[in-house]
Amino acid sequence: MVTQEQRKRQLAREKFLRQQQRRTAARRKSRMRNSVIASVLGVILIGSVALYTTGVLKDDDKSNASSETTPSAAASSKAPTDPCDKAAAGSVKKLSWKKEPAVSIDKSAKYTMTLATTCGDIGIALKTAAAPHTVNSFDFLAGKGFFDHTKCHRLTTNGIYVLQCGDPAGSGSGGPGYTIPDENLKDTSLKGGVYPAGTVAMANTGQKHTGGSQFFLVYQDSQLPASYTPFGTISDSGMKVLKKIAAAGENTGAGDGAPNATVVINKATVTKS
Repeated sequence: MVTQEQRKRQLAREKFLRQQQRRTAARRKSRMRNSVIASVLGVILIGSVALYTTGVLKDDDKSNASSETTPSAAASSKAPTDPCDKAAAGSVKKLSWKKEPAVSIDKSAKYTMTLATTCGDIGIALKTAAAPHTVNSFDFLAGKGFFDHTKCHRLTTNGIYVLQCGDPAGSGSGGPGYTIPDENLKDTSLKGGVYPAGTVAMANTGQKHTGGSQFFLVYQDSQLPASYTPFGTISDSGMKVLKKIAAAGENTGAGDGAPNATVVINKATVTKS
């Protein structure tokens, strides 16, 4: 018999997935509209206009759980209970590439990623051998300063418990211009349809092989379909930072919005051990 709590979690997951599907459809509609506008301007100006938009996370992805953000999440405001410090000086770089970088990491070596955030450092042990394309992409993007000064734009606190980051646009629609393949979906840590606390996974659009730069950090066991590439594990000290962010809540009161904590990645660094 399904308990009331299990039913509640199931309804929360279904609601989350419906939201991601609507966001994906909205992005596609927006791209089509922008394409028409570009064509009209091209005729008027006797030129060409290219509008480029990348949607990351879906279902997130975290579930990529979904990588995308709700409209309300985009309009975040700093809450009185904000536990984080002021962001370092600097601005987000506007970078984009047409294709995934060639895999150049040592697949047999250990790599770690450190997110130096306004709320504290979050250390992540990367699963290099199991997710080489994903780890290679993060090594490449971090080396280019892609994540520096970006906000973690989404926090979910009901049914799914993740913090989503990696969008240079800060809205849930940004990415690096390329996508990477899904990897490690049969990771032994994903038992019973649960992404355990401490997991770092890719967000996506809800379709296969659509990961970009958005990712989510799981601060409490979350039931999600195994369609988000798990590529890292958060350190104990990093989990303390993540739980501090989660404790501050999100700005909609509905369990899915921008975090009240102003979480900015001042610097992302990938290091070979």
